[in-house]
Amino acid sequence: MNGGSLGLRTGSYGLLQNINRAIAGGEISKSLSNVRKSSTKMLSGIREKERPLPNAWYRYIGCRKFSMLLLIAFALLVFALGSFVVNKACPVCYLPVDQAIASMPSSSSASPVLHNLTYVLNENPIKSEPHGGSDFGGYPSLKQRNDSFDIKESMAVHCGFVKGSKPGHGTGFDFDESDLAELQQFHDIIVASAIFGNYDIIQHPQNISEEAKKNIPFYMFVDEETEAFMKNRSILSSSKRVGLWRIVVIHNVPYSDARRNGKVPKLLLHRIFPNVRYSIWIDGKLQLVVDPYQVLERFLWRQNANFAISRHYRRFDVFVEAEANKAAGKYDNSSIDEQVDFYKKEGLTPYSEAKLPITSDVPEGCVLIKEHIPITNLFTCLWFNEVDRFTSRDQLSFAIVRDKIMTKVDWSINMFLDCERRNFVIQRDSIGFCWILPTFFPCICLDCGIYWFDG
Repeated sequence: MNGGSLGLRTGSYGLLQNINRAIAGGEISKSLSNVRKSSTKMLSGIREKERPLPNAWYRYIGCRKFSMLLLIAFALLVFALGSFVVNKACPVCYLPVDQAIASMPSSSSASPVLHNLTYVLNENPIKSEPHGGSDFGGYPSLKQRNDSFDIKESMAVHCGFVKGSKPGHGTGFDFDESDLAELQQFHDIIVASAIFGNYDIIQHPQNISEEAKKNIPFYMFVDEETEAFMKNRSILSSSKRVGLWRIVVIHNVPYSDARRNGKVPKLLLHRIFPNVRYSIWIDGKLQLVVDPYQVLERFLWRQNANFAISRHYRRFDVFVEAEANKAAGKYDNSSIDEQVDFYKKEGLTPYSEAKLPITSDVPEGCVLIKEHIPITNLFTCLWFNEVDRFTSRDQLSFAIVRDKIMTKVDWSINMFLDCERRNFVIQRDSIGFCWILPTFFPCICLDCGIYWFDG
């Protein structure tokens, strides 16, 4: 979103600069005219110069200030309207909840080539090469990294939680014992989110069916800082529930950067929930406003997909995304350059039509819709490893991981329009206004011959 905003600002400021130059030009002409007129009155004496400025001059200054205020207000209006258009949701046709539930596959999708995926454990990870890694994710060598993209029937890869007997128990990113037991339970579907560093306010899901409330657990991961804030505000009680959300407190967070801590549940849900079939991840700043069954049916089951993510609303090239991140101060510029240069040497090229049917190299990664099967689990493991090795900007590492896997196996990702994502999750700004609202419209499902009213 920042890239779009910057573009709008540039255009608005450019308009103001042109108008300012025009005004300045008018002032110069008037000044020259005044000089010529005043030169004919030089003989009227020095006292003429001491007369107060005429009221007309004050009126001119007042009008000028008023005009500038109007121009600034106009520029702000253009910027706000432009942002609204960019952020607008587009229509999405969902099946009614009961039919969406009936559409859920009875068995897991086939995982191409890879059937057995296990994970590297190392009680004492040691950094042996200069490129990134961590005690939590381990320090895979470049050879190990390259081998992890050589898809085989059975594989063992780094995937976080390298220390300890099982994820969340002495590994860093640790859970309470009571939570560990619950996270091991079987569920067809879960919804998950996280807030670290007390950065966001919990958003309560809306329009959730009774079937989903009964059968789909909603998990919110928080660190101890966020937990303390919630308790002080009486938001969190001993029940560990806030609305639909079941709060899971994380101890011994592995990173000092809250952004990196947030990548653990986002990309490694299959490690935290080993017995789950489907998951929907939404960033903590977002509010889910469509039933999870309907979201899964629309973006996974109807598409015969096992991983879905929206493409970036404006940018589709990694190199352009990197420059936008640098311009917006998202990360240290030298670290971004190092990462992109590394990918360039590996063969990453700017996006072009030659990549079709792939429509974008840059995701809007705040929502992940996933079936937990070996190939998708491998994808998010390797994506996490790139985030752990380089910057935490996962938009920069998405394409290289996807493309390397796709060259080895017949597998793809459903990258849907970002305006469709905005239909089922909304973001509220810091003062509580909702900029993006779901649209209500009649739906026609061409695949199933059904007509209904939905939103």
